Amino acid sequence: MKITYREALRQAMHEALAADSRVFLMGEDVGKYGGSYAVSKGFLAEFGPERIRDAPLSELGFVGTAIGAALGGMRPIVEIMTVNFSLLALDQIVNTAAVYRHMSGGQFSVPVVVRMATGGGRQLAAQHSHSLENWYAHVPGITVLAPATVDDARGMLRAALADPDPVVIFEHAMLYPMEGELSPDWEKADLRTAKILRAGRDVTLIAYGGTVWKAQEAARQLAAEGIEAEVLDLRVLRPLDDATIMASVGRTRRAVIVDEGWRTGSLAGEIMARIMEQAFYELDAPVARVCSAEVPIPYAKHMEGAALPQAPAVVAAVRQLLAKA
Repeated sequence: MKITYREALRQAMHEALAADSRVFLMGEDVGKYGGSYAVSKGFLAEFGPERIRDAPLSELGFVGTAIGAALGGMRPIVEIMTVNFSLLALDQIVNTAAVYRHMSGGQFSVPVVVRMATGGGRQLAAQHSHSLENWYAHVPGITVLAPATVDDARGMLRAALADPDPVVIFEHAMLYPMEGELSPDWEKADLRTAKILRAGRDVTLIAYGGTVWKAQEAARQLAAEGIEAEVLDLRVLRPLDDATIMASVGRTRRAVIVDEGWRTGSLAGEIMARIMEQAFYELDAPVARVCSAEVPIPYAKHMEGAALPQAPAVVAAVRQLLAKA
């Protein structure tokens, strides 16, 4: 069945709300407006204001409220309009939710799910367009997800709500209108494993979220040149699935990481380090990465496009690796 990424998320939340009275949705414009990306459209009329709670413009306040509700036995889903605004709730997520189990000696858990839009490409400029996933993937005590497919958009929320500890879900804003085939595999979504989306023998393209589809496009272009690229969707950014990453790199002996974060301090850098630690002698060429330019994301469309990773840059990186072999 073909559905949009947005509809897959909507179905996942509707299922959770209908199945468990402890689940509620909280965030800015999630009720009457139907969500900034229309994911919760119609929920207020169906589930009422106790379950669909419009929050004031205070991420620190409503994320903290959700953490308190989770400690009290509820299963809150918090929607933050964009990743840039999540910085206002960083204290609640990092200094409270992520550490509660540790600081209580295992007596308390915080089963809260925080959803947020991430990424550029919509001409919304520097305060609405960045990719800060690695900031959260750096923190022990939380699970960090980046669903790139309709299967994961549909299935990961169920798994996240079943987890006793905090889960942060990054939804790339350019994916909401994307259509895909919803397969039976959506019910197998987990919070631990990466997935090979395209098999290949010459190079592994490692991506997540919105960059998965740029990696797929790059793989198609490379195939026309006789270069078979394997595309690995990380899916889960913390904990990283080292076993799947190393197995793929061991097969292809080359890797390019596509990351919409900035190069400095990037998730791509962490993955490169792990490959060097665990698979150095499997490599036929240095690991490469394609990241966003080290600038605030521009507003102008042509400049925004130039600042973000694109398929041609991935193709060029692969060609350079093969030239070095």
